[in-house]
Amino acid sequence: MTQNSAVVSHLDTAYDRPLRDPLWQDLSLSGEILRIIDTAPFQQLNRIKQLGPSYLVYPGATHTRLAHSLGVFHLARRMIRALAIQRDCIPLSLDGARSFLIAALCHDLGHFPFTHSFKELPLADHEVLTGQLLQEPPLSRRIKDDLGLDPAFIAAIVDETLPEDGCDELRFYRNLLSGALDPDKLDYLNRDAYFCGVPYGLQDIEFALRNIRPNGAEGLALHARGVSAVENILFSKYLMYRAVYWHKTVRVATAMIKKAIHSALTAGHLVPEDLYGLDDELFAARFVEHPYPPLQLIGKVYKRELFKTAYELPFDPSNPRHAALTDLTQRERAEREIAHELGERSEQPFGVIIDLPEPVSFEFALPLSDGSADTSSHEAGTVFTPQVVADFTRTLRRLRVMVAPELRPRLTEEPAQVLAPWL
Repeated sequence: MTQNSAVVSHLDTAYDRPLRDPLWQDLSLSGEILRIIDTAPFQQLNRIKQLGPSYLVYPGATHTRLAHSLGVFHLARRMIRALAIQRDCIPLSLDGARSFLIAALCHDLGHFPFTHSFKELPLADHEVLTGQLLQEPPLSRRIKDDLGLDPAFIAAIVDETLPEDGCDELRFYRNLLSGALDPDKLDYLNRDAYFCGVPYGLQDIEFALRNIRPNGAEGLALHARGVSAVENILFSKYLMYRAVYWHKTVRVATAMIKKAIHSALTAGHLVPEDLYGLDDELFAARFVEHPYPPLQLIGKVYKRELFKTAYELPFDPSNPRHAALTDLTQRERAEREIAHELGERSEQPFGVIIDLPEPVSFEFALPLSDGSADTSSHEAGTVFTPQVVADFTRTLRRLRVMVAPELRPRLTEEPAQVLAPWL
């Protein structure tokens, strides 16, 4: 039996513990996976909403990162099997494949509430925090003693800042877990759409898995006839950002929470370690009633006392004023000046927030193959040309000025005229 045949046999026979999932129906787990799920760090994911404040717009969007993690494991198992049965797949060790599945299951362990909203803040990436958790008890003990695997290898699959040491199998698993067509995206797009009650994120998983091809240590290639699978992912991602992730109300709530945390970090009322390891309940308990005035914005979000969007326009990176606002210090200075213009004269005004979403990528990065020769995505006729990708990004990224409800009536003139010096 070859190495890859042993991997396929393991994938087919070792996962016999059924678990019901509303999205994928039956998930097949194993005793070793259940031992990981039973740990306290993994169970904490059951107390963190996958979509943060999106429930303010879509009441069903209360699904958890634990449910998402189980879905990623399910798709990772199917994906690795679809590759391992192909004769040009690189040799995979059984321990390596098992490690990849643990990495897929645990890839979000480092998340704390609203992590994706805080990308611009001076905080550790959730992948780095995940890598640390995997190498500390109780997970390291469970991985090493109970499963006979190397916690450092699993951590390195998730955290790409850890050394690769020229290991092709490690690079293969890294590229599978994070790429244009990965189990993370395939689960969250479908799962988020399902629980929000919108059709935009739905993917044809069977079609995608039939058309993936091994690409050496680089992970995946895609048969040329399967290009529509990635196009569907990218277009679904665009629609989900437009309708759900960056919905105007979600952006307001997100901006208020980010403003509160950024102000507290800058003023020294918080350090990054105060956020790591929190779940939704602990986050609310710590910050909703906090005496530091900007942190009171978090309590307002929980009570749905949201700021109002006073003005918005497309973000133009060629505009020097817009470009300056990508710097949080410059943005905060502009917020103070606008608040002063509107008559907010306290020493620490926080009644104005400028919201600028971070860049989002719609790049088509998978090599294509028709079974005999490799082609580029442009030769395959994909609609995702550089111009289309730029148009998608430009359409989504909107610069918004949000104000506290009591300040909104003070914008008696045309907002564009009042805000012109800053926008």
